[in-house]
Amino acid sequence: MNAEIITIGDEILIGQIIDTNSAFIAKEFNKIGIDVAQITSIQDEEQHILDSLKQASKRAKVIILTGGLGPTNDDITKKTLCTYFQDELTHHQSVLTHIEKLFEKLDTEISDLNRDQAMLPSKAIALHNAYGTAPGMFFEENNVVYVSLPGVPFEMKSLLTDQVIPLIKDRFQRPYIIHKTVLTYGVGESTIAQKIGSWENNLPNFIKLAYLPGLGRVRLRLSARGDNEQKLISAIDEQIKGLHHLIGDIIKGYEEEENIEERIAKYLTLNEWSVATAESCTGGKIAARFTSIPGASLFFKGSIVTYATSAKNDVLNIPKDFIEKYSVVSAEITEEMAIRTQKLFNSDFAVATTGNAGPTKGDSEADIGTVFIAVATSSTVKSFEFNLGNQREKVTEKAVNKAFELLLKELEEIN
Repeated sequence: MNAEIITIGDEILIGQIIDTNSAFIAKEFNKIGIDVAQITSIQDEEQHILDSLKQASKRAKVIILTGGLGPTNDDITKKTLCTYFQDELTHHQSVLTHIEKLFEKLDTEISDLNRDQAMLPSKAIALHNAYGTAPGMFFEENNVVYVSLPGVPFEMKSLLTDQVIPLIKDRFQRPYIIHKTVLTYGVGESTIAQKIGSWENNLPNFIKLAYLPGLGRVRLRLSARGDNEQKLISAIDEQIKGLHHLIGDIIKGYEEEENIEERIAKYLTLNEWSVATAESCTGGKIAARFTSIPGASLFFKGSIVTYATSAKNDVLNIPKDFIEKYSVVSAEITEEMAIRTQKLFNSDFAVATTGNAGPTKGDSEADIGTVFIAVATSSTVKSFEFNLGNQREKVTEKAVNKAFELLLKELEEIN
């Protein structure tokens, strides 16, 4: 069963904001067996909306609109839906009561524009927006479901998961779609393809494999579709066993279960170990991924971003003559960063990064793309040199992924 998403708003088309709503909707729909066949972004203009709805209705059973539902005059989605469904706006007291309560809590005077948000097309089922003043709207006509949702992401997400999906599940029979994504680190897409070619060619016809290459890692997504959920899960698990025989040394977990930093967190927490980081070229991104994990304070002590050469001396107390002797981008400096960070935070492990991400060389003559990563344990410190290309964002992201890969390897060896 197909769905289409229509995002409304000039702010998307001029690049002022990124459309994260469509990604969320597509992911949630996929979980319930609905394929998103097309995503369209259009101007907040009546004829564009009408044309998009008409075209989408010929291809999809479910059409989701996001955006254009605010209190200002440039939000025209409700009026346009009235035109499309040959309908008229009517007063919804329950919506108005909710809006009045929100303004009362904020101790703010309510305006007529806000009250007008309680005017909805008469054919719409009003969807309660617990986090905002613009309700969602649910329509059904000619066996097609139309849903209009606010563009504010946290409002849209709540409405979709709490109200829209249950309504859709009640109305449509859907197949099961099962995904399992294998996370691999350290080997490129083409090398993996060579190693697993025979296995891939012998996959059952209801299981598809997709290569999702990234910066320093490759995700292998297995997808199965059918009417028996347990059969699909068992079939994918059986195929992954074969995959482990071929490339088990580079498999570091599963996207749907836990990412690599969550796997590291589990090792550290179970053993009551801790880690700290000193980051130069990665600029705090390793720390950011650690602290995105709930309960990170149990294992993550802290981080220092010693980006400038002077900070390595001023904050980590690495002697200036030592930096001048070996260069700020070197194995010796990154090892020293890791050791001193470990002592500073009194952590069991420490990870340090330094490198030239580009576009200029900065305080080092090392080639652009050169990155050193060090991992300090209770007894050793190891450093590794990499050349990660010549594009700044790619170098940084690859370095972050490589740092997690190296730390996990150390934990696995100790465990």
